[in-house]
Amino acid sequence: MGVDVGGTKVAAALVDSAGQIRFRSRSNMVSNGTASDGLDAVVSTVRELIRESALAPDVRAIGICAPGPLNPEAGIVINPPNVPCWRNYPLVAEVERIFQLPVKLDNDANAAALAEATWGAGRPYRSVFYVGIGTGIGTGIVFDGRILHGASGAAGEGGHMGIDMRGPRCNCGKRGCVEVFASGPAIAGRTRQKLQADSSSTLLGLSSGDLERVTAELVGQAAAKGDRLALSVIDEVVEILAYWLGNIVDLIEPDVVIVGGGVAPMLAPYLDGIYKRWQGACINPRAQVIPIILSSYADDAGVTGAAALCGIGSSQ
Repeated sequence: MGVDVGGTKVAAALVDSAGQIRFRSRSNMVSNGTASDGLDAVVSTVRELIRESALAPDVRAIGICAPGPLNPEAGIVINPPNVPCWRNYPLVAEVERIFQLPVKLDNDANAAALAEATWGAGRPYRSVFYVGIGTGIGTGIVFDGRILHGASGAAGEGGHMGIDMRGPRCNCGKRGCVEVFASGPAIAGRTRQKLQADSSSTLLGLSSGDLERVTAELVGQAAAKGDRLALSVIDEVVEILAYWLGNIVDLIEPDVVIVGGGVAPMLAPYLDGIYKRWQGACINPRAQVIPIILSSYADDAGVTGAAALCGIGSSQ
């Protein structure tokens, strides 16, 4: 069983050995209540899935992915900004106590990377770099089927790699993280700034003239219609991603780069532009042949990744 805990929802699924989802359940997460309230939301979602599924007796373990920071080895959720009900919370021990099953825990990007490496787009490759672009930018690194965790479980935070030491301050406290330049909200913010000086963009119609309604998804819709302002924003974002991913390739030389998250479909038609921008931004001689492909699991990456945690060990 895989359980995906977010700031507003808990999703759970029974996933078979081929990575196929057999049954699902979903409920609201109580992020701003007590620690027990948050646990109750997880437990009720799991119980609903067990109650509704004829396959429940076959469940042998529960995998949970949750926002970091967390300690996967100790099974503790440390202090995730969007799940404030848990602070140094022993989530694994609590869920094991209730269900009497082995439980594995990791962050959502690591879990998604493992799902892609195990069953999805990364299956043919030995080393996988996964990036999920949405509200933030999360990354996971998988070598030989094992998550790269680092000494304390905190490795792989590629979205918080700085690309501008004097750039805007990120929610993590650092300046110039790639997340503040290329996440969904960053794309929307960049577009709103440009719209203040350009009244001809179709985005004004798509947003009914309300700049606060401009999202990365709307930018993608306008770009698909040839809107020059939207295309200029996407061009800037692709350039930023190319510079950042060029550093990733020079550092770890993955066999494949997999792009997922809510913003991925919008960026998909433009990802090939990264290759030409790697000329001069990446010294690795293999850069031009490293595939950049979309995630197979899309919105299901969390629950399938959490389930993958149950069957494959992780390494430091």
